[in-house]
Amino acid sequence: MQYRALGNTGRRVSAIGLGCEYLDNKPYAQVKETVDMALNHGVNLLDVFMPGTQVRENIAKALGSRRRDVMIQGHLGSTDVHKQYGKSRDLPTVQKYFEEMLRIFGGYIDFGMIFFLDSQEEYKEVFETEFATYALRLKERGDIGHIGFSSHNPATAMQAIHTGLPDLMMFSINPAFDMLPAEEYVFTHYDKGFGADLFRGIDPGRAELYRLCESKQIGVTVMKPFAAGKLLTPEHSPFAKALTPAQCIHYALSRPAVASVLPGCQTGAEVADVMRYFDLSEQERDYAEILSAGRNDFAGSCVYCSHCQPCPAQIDVAAVHRYLDAARLDPGAIPASVVEGYRALPYSHEACIGCGDCEKRCPFGVQIKSNMQEAAQIFGR
Repeated sequence: MQYRALGNTGRRVSAIGLGCEYLDNKPYAQVKETVDMALNHGVNLLDVFMPGTQVRENIAKALGSRRRDVMIQGHLGSTDVHKQYGKSRDLPTVQKYFEEMLRIFGGYIDFGMIFFLDSQEEYKEVFETEFATYALRLKERGDIGHIGFSSHNPATAMQAIHTGLPDLMMFSINPAFDMLPAEEYVFTHYDKGFGADLFRGIDPGRAELYRLCESKQIGVTVMKPFAAGKLLTPEHSPFAKALTPAQCIHYALSRPAVASVLPGCQTGAEVADVMRYFDLSEQERDYAEILSAGRNDFAGSCVYCSHCQPCPAQIDVAAVHRYLDAARLDPGAIPASVVEGYRALPYSHEACIGCGDCEKRCPFGVQIKSNMQEAAQIFGR
């Protein structure tokens, strides 16, 4: 297992975690088998958005004394009134379900996630009401370690980040979602499938969101890395062919600020299959060929695929571009964390010999040499 810093939380999380959604309505023995397999592979982050008492209790029982070895994302506003899962902004209802979760998991939830912020209306229902105050109160009294939120909408997500309240974000990241036009809502296509004619290249709005998270040290955890399995089957994939689980995971882990991908698994065998990611070669994980085969109206933007490697000067070109993209958001007020992260790179623009080998290998037409010059102007030494 590999571990990554989760933004500025001070916590290090497993690069692959466990999304527990598919453990709902499963017998306890199956829940325990799945949780055990995840923990045995080094998983230390679980997402438990499901509001049902039974599934929460099954997961807590399966963890047992190992609860202290894992971090849990628990969601504020996820409810099952009349056994119908949904979201609520009614504060007494929200408190009832979240405080039950606190009880089940030993009085502490590591990451209290504001559930499902996908519209301007939902933003107002949280940040212009006592809902946000309640989340802050939970943190102040030590019931949660950090405040986060989940979203599928980049515009709403950026608005939430700019409030300064959240430390982390759970976002739906996969190539299909990232390459939908900004005016398309992911759930419009989630059930009926994706039309290949929609795709024009990575949506600049989603790219900006990831750069903002990098700039502000907002940790990102990933849901829906396989788009509910649609990317894994040729009949549903919007690309020329299906992607593999490893390609989807690698794509998500390559986005700026991403710390952990949480695929949903319902058996120990599924967990073990996902963990094969760490045994595969870079070539087997590579996603660039599939993405570069289609239309790209936004050519020239780095997608951090590392096809530019190896660099004869040992520069991690993708890392340089992640920091450069974050700095470009506001060149006049670059966060110290971005500057420090860039300057901590073993090799950067100073080592560039201008050979151009990286540009020849780049499938997306990125002007790497000129970007190195821009990095020199922005970061200096």
